[in-house]
Amino acid sequence: MVDGGAHSIERGHRRRPLVPHRVRGRDWPRIKVRWLGGHVAPVARDAGPDLTALVPDDPDGAYDFGLGAGFYVNATEQPWPQHYRMYDYVVSELPAVVESQFPVSDARAISGHSMGGHGALICALKNPGRYRSVSAFSPIVNPSNRPWGVKALGRYLGPDRERWKDWDACELIADAGERLPLLDDRGENDNFLTEQLKPQALERAAAAAGHRLTLRRHPGYDHSCYFIASLIDDHLRHHAQALGRG
Repeated sequence: MVDGGAHSIERGHRRRPLVPHRVRGRDWPRIKVRWLGGHVAPVARDAGPDLTALVPDDPDGAYDFGLGAGFYVNATEQPWPQHYRMYDYVVSELPAVVESQFPVSDARAISGHSMGGHGALICALKNPGRYRSVSAFSPIVNPSNRPWGVKALGRYLGPDRERWKDWDACELIADAGERLPLLDDRGENDNFLTEQLKPQALERAAAAAGHRLTLRRHPGYDHSCYFIASLIDDHLRHHAQALGRG
């Protein structure tokens, strides 16, 4: 849905809404993104490929791999490459459809939660100039060294850990072609914080690269969608400001 205001005339010109993309984490339920106003049109998508009956899934039905967790990479190992190209989908295919079918601007931002936060970070870091801003809720920042990521990257990309670095924010940030400020919000009661998320890794990598990172820690919050709901307006304002609508 595009706000009717997208067709309004402002200062003699048609003003097209700007587009923040939100990439989901693993198999969390959908949450509604409330309209912020100011000609911003959020776009949200799932964590893995659709067409469940036609797409291979984890044979054990695990939540952290397969349809529940595409990890926003372009898979190279069988049987995954045909359908598990979530990076291309987020960076190229979905924006092309949105921008050709709806009256929106080509000014983009990107945000995500957990695995989706990992997706948002790597998409921004790998594509200088494509996004105006990036933010993440509880992102996986160093997947090549954390259990979720080791499992997923090993299966999607093969055993060569050097190849994994192309999909790891802590590795990409050193040579990023654009120093886009990163906003990262964490819940201090997140039960995945120590083993899976390890925000200190991104802190160290950003400091070493001289890359601006705003890492905010929130007491009492966990990894759930309620954490996102509590801060989504703040993130939308962050993107609206960067997109020139703040």
